[in-house]
Amino acid sequence: MTYQDLDCVVLARDLPEHGLRTGDLGTIVQLYSPEALEVEFVRASGETQALVTVQAADLRPIEARDLLAVRAASPSP
Repeated sequence: MTYQDLDCVVLARDLPEHGLRTGDLGTIVQLYSPEALEVEFVRASGETQALVTVQAADLRPIEARDLLAVRAASPSP
């Protein structure tokens, strides 16, 4: 999958060190390479939960069958 800046993506694995879980929604804010991307994950309040560099394999595109949900955020480090 080829991503672009500002694409919304879904996290494909837990990142507990950042308080993130599989299925969390993020936005690509920087492409370092096709395989290294900076993604911002925000709380419903608009506050940033985490800004992390991940591999493309850690993400997946949003699919038509996806349903958005709300959960309590784990504290960020």
